[in-house]
Amino acid sequence: MLARILPDHVAAAESLGDDPSAALFPEEHRLAAAMRPARRREFATVRHCARRAGRRLGVPPGPLLPGPGGAPRWPDGIVGSLTHCRGYRAAALARAADARALGIDAEPHLPLPPGMLARIALPEERENQRALRESEAAVCWDRLLFCAKEAVYKVWSPLTGAWLGFHEATLALHPAGTFRAHILRAAPDGTAADAPTVLDGTWLATPHHLLTAIVAPPGASKRPAKATAATTARPSDHTKVRNSP
Repeated sequence: MLARILPDHVAAAESLGDDPSAALFPEEHRLAAAMRPARRREFATVRHCARRAGRRLGVPPGPLLPGPGGAPRWPDGIVGSLTHCRGYRAAALARAADARALGIDAEPHLPLPPGMLARIALPEERENQRALRESEAAVCWDRLLFCAKEAVYKVWSPLTGAWLGFHEATLALHPAGTFRAHILRAAPDGTAADAPTVLDGTWLATPHHLLTAIVAPPGASKRPAKATAATTARPSDHTKVRNSP
């Protein structure tokens, strides 16, 4: 499924459940030792997906450990992203010469919990939601917005080392399977001076899952926008933790 919304130079692997053949390196075992069994199986399967995708790029298998902020530390010359949700795990990798950053996310194809859309969406996004519901009621557009914002975060935050609040990016979802995000804050001083301010992505809806993907092209990006007055706090009822390893 994921390969349908990614360009050919991005290698992807996915699983619709936990893979009993997924093995961990000793360093990963130590990290997973305190996890509950279900979380440990998820942790192992998503890394198994990453190693499967890496083989397509000729990347030798190795431990995949979280770095600062929880984002995975990829081998030199490689960029990537992981995602996992109920009934789905996936990884996408590319060579740094072909992509500056990747962000993928998966969510169950279900509506968001009551009240959560108001907490993650800006006024223009809520207007976009109303129009989308009128055009195609079968898609859970609120959850898709959340899913797309997660992919934006997975691209922008590793590039800048900074948190990005839900209200610090505004997204327009398009029924044709694309979206565009405008970043509303500047990268912090001392980080990437050319951090992207516009990100284009793709999405896919299946009966059970929503998938989003962003592939930031290599090379210079547009100059950052002016910073907003404050960073929006994250909702406490998040469906998952961003960049959980």
